[in-house]
Amino acid sequence: MPDFMIYALMGGLGVAAISGPLGCFVVWRRMAYFGDTLAHSALMGIALGLLLDINMNIAITMVCIFIATALVVLLKQRQLASDTLLGILAHSSLSIGLVVVSFIEEVRIDLTGYLFGDLLAISPADLAWIYGGAIVVGLLLAIIWKSLLMMTIHEELAKVEGLPVDWLRLILMLLFSIVIAVAMKIVGVLLITAMLIIPAATARRVSNTPESMAINASLLGMLSVILGLTLSYFSDTPAGPSVVVSAFALFTLIYLAKPQKS
Repeated sequence: MPDFMIYALMGGLGVAAISGPLGCFVVWRRMAYFGDTLAHSALMGIALGLLLDINMNIAITMVCIFIATALVVLLKQRQLASDTLLGILAHSSLSIGLVVVSFIEEVRIDLTGYLFGDLLAISPADLAWIYGGAIVVGLLLAIIWKSLLMMTIHEELAKVEGLPVDWLRLILMLLFSIVIAVAMKIVGVLLITAMLIIPAATARRVSNTPESMAINASLLGMLSVILGLTLSYFSDTPAGPSVVVSAFALFTLIYLAKPQKS
């Protein structure tokens, strides 16, 4: 197997492993649009990285964290409905990123790679970012897992129990920011949310507990990466979209094979 395929496989498996548990919270808390907003803001991070000539992963993480923090503050003020606010930030940040990139004349970048991913171009440095980010996110998630679950089930009850709900919500958004920053090269800005949602939604049908759903979501995401890369290698299809297509195929198969009990 060529080296680029080994790097692509390792990178994809690392992202899928950590996206599973976080994706469960996206499904449980109905945060799909929030994931899209952060993903779209990543392009603004790319523009910032090019302008300031800093590491792209750092720039994307900084912008995602800024947008996530702004969302928490603005949503708390309740002046606009959450979907309105998310829509404004998602499309504005994406457009700002595209416009700023067009003004950087000395740099020519492949926007298609950032929008739809460039899994086959993963380098050892990218792997270090992916697995470093996965370790940080995994450790934090393990520490606050039970508190996040209680907050997800009933926020008011969690407050009564003394849990710092506002801080937990902010930490969860920051974890999303890190995952989106390190996963952007796998499936791109426009498809990152799919890697969070589809494996978790598929795992929901075959899991009995929150913990088993998190594990199954990771396993299904990893299987999607393997199937997607295999499809890309033998059929010369784009790698990122092939991974998402594989995830959707697994979703369809499991929902057809295991219909919901009435």
